Amino acid sequence: MDDREFDRLSTATLQRLAERLEEGLDDADVELREGVLTVELAGGAQYVFNRHAPNRELWMSSPISGAHHFAPEGGAWRSTRGEATLADLVAAELGVALD
Repeated sequence: MDDREFDRLSTATLQRLAERLEEGLDDADVELREGVLTVELAGGAQYVFNRHAPNRELWMSSPISGAHHFAPEGGAWRSTRGEATLADLVAAELGVALD
Protein backbone atom coordinates (compact mmCIF):
# COMPACT_ATOMS: atom_id res chain seq x y z
CA MET A 1 0.00 0.00 0.00
CA ASP A 2 1.41 3.37 -0.97
CA ASP A 3 0.94 6.64 0.93
CA ARG A 4 -1.93 7.79 -1.25
CA GLU A 5 -3.89 4.58 -0.77
CA PHE A 6 -3.28 4.66 2.99
CA ASP A 7 -4.51 8.24 3.15
CA ARG A 8 -7.67 7.36 1.22
CA LEU A 9 -8.40 4.25 3.28
CA SER A 10 -7.66 5.79 6.69
CA THR A 11 -9.69 8.92 5.92
CA ALA A 12 -12.69 6.84 4.82
CA THR A 13 -12.40 4.65 7.92
CA LEU A 14 -12.27 7.60 10.31
CA GLN A 15 -15.24 9.26 8.56
CA ARG A 16 -17.30 6.05 8.72
CA LEU A 17 -16.32 5.55 12.37
CA ALA A 18 -17.34 9.12 13.23
CA GLU A 19 -20.71 8.66 11.53
CA ARG A 20 -21.42 5.36 13.30
CA LEU A 21 -20.41 6.72 16.68
CA GLU A 22 -22.59 9.82 16.23
CA GLU A 23 -25.54 7.57 15.33
CA GLY A 24 -24.90 5.00 18.05
CA LEU A 25 -23.93 7.11 21.07
CA ASP A 26 -26.60 9.37 22.52
CA ASP A 27 -24.58 11.22 25.15
CA ALA A 28 -21.25 11.72 23.40
CA ASP A 29 -19.48 14.55 21.66
CA VAL A 30 -17.96 13.20 18.43
CA GLU A 31 -15.58 15.41 16.47
CA LEU A 32 -13.45 14.59 13.42
CA ARG A 33 -10.92 17.26 12.58
CA GLU A 34 -7.79 17.01 10.43
CA GLY A 35 -7.54 13.23 10.71
CA VAL A 36 -8.14 13.06 14.46
CA LEU A 37 -11.41 11.67 15.79
CA THR A 38 -12.21 12.56 19.38
CA VAL A 39 -15.11 10.98 21.26
CA GLU A 40 -15.95 12.41 24.67
CA LEU A 41 -18.51 10.46 26.64
CA ALA A 42 -20.99 12.04 29.07
CA GLY A 43 -18.94 10.94 32.08
CA GLY A 44 -15.82 12.65 30.74
CA ALA A 45 -14.03 9.56 29.40
CA GLN A 46 -12.36 10.26 26.07
CA TYR A 47 -11.39 8.12 23.09
CA VAL A 48 -9.02 9.37 20.42
CA PHE A 49 -8.56 7.77 16.99
CA ASN A 50 -5.98 9.02 14.51
CA ARG A 51 -3.90 7.91 11.60
CA HIS A 52 -0.16 7.47 11.81
CA ALA A 53 1.08 7.79 8.24
CA PRO A 54 4.74 6.81 8.78
CA ASN A 55 3.67 3.34 10.00
CA ARG A 56 0.48 3.23 7.89
CA GLU A 57 -1.57 2.53 11.02
CA LEU A 58 -4.66 3.79 12.78
CA TRP A 59 -4.14 4.45 16.47
CA MET A 60 -6.76 4.31 19.21
CA SER A 61 -6.42 5.67 22.72
CA SER A 62 -8.97 4.19 25.10
CA PRO A 63 -9.69 5.11 28.73
CA ILE A 64 -10.50 1.43 29.30
CA SER A 65 -7.85 -0.57 27.48
CA GLY A 66 -5.12 1.96 26.70
CA ALA A 67 -3.33 2.45 23.40
CA HIS A 68 -3.83 0.28 20.33
CA HIS A 69 -2.31 0.28 16.86
CA PHE A 70 -4.11 -1.19 13.82
CA ALA A 71 -2.77 -2.00 10.38
CA PRO A 72 -4.86 -2.76 7.29
CA GLU A 73 -4.95 -6.50 6.72
CA GLY A 74 -7.43 -8.64 4.84
CA GLY A 75 -10.08 -5.93 4.58
CA ALA A 76 -9.98 -5.00 8.28
CA TRP A 77 -7.88 -2.86 10.59
CA ARG A 78 -6.15 -5.55 12.66
CA SER A 79 -4.27 -4.98 15.91
CA THR A 80 -0.51 -5.06 15.55
CA ARG A 81 -0.37 -6.91 18.90
CA GLY A 82 -3.00 -9.58 18.45
CA GLU A 83 -6.05 -10.79 16.62
CA ALA A 84 -8.48 -8.03 17.61
CA THR A 85 -9.73 -5.60 15.02
CA LEU A 86 -10.68 -1.97 15.36
CA ALA A 87 -14.31 -2.99 14.84
CA ASP A 88 -14.02 -5.57 17.65
CA LEU A 89 -12.71 -3.03 20.17
CA VAL A 90 -15.21 -0.33 19.23
CA ALA A 91 -18.07 -2.81 19.59
CA ALA A 92 -16.76 -4.17 22.91
CA GLU A 93 -15.97 -0.82 24.54
CA LEU A 94 -18.51 1.54 23.00
CA GLY A 95 -21.26 -0.87 21.95
CA VAL A 96 -21.34 0.41 18.38
CA ALA A 97 -21.15 -1.93 15.38
CA LEU A 98 -19.04 -0.67 12.50
CA ASP A 99 -20.28 -3.08 9.84
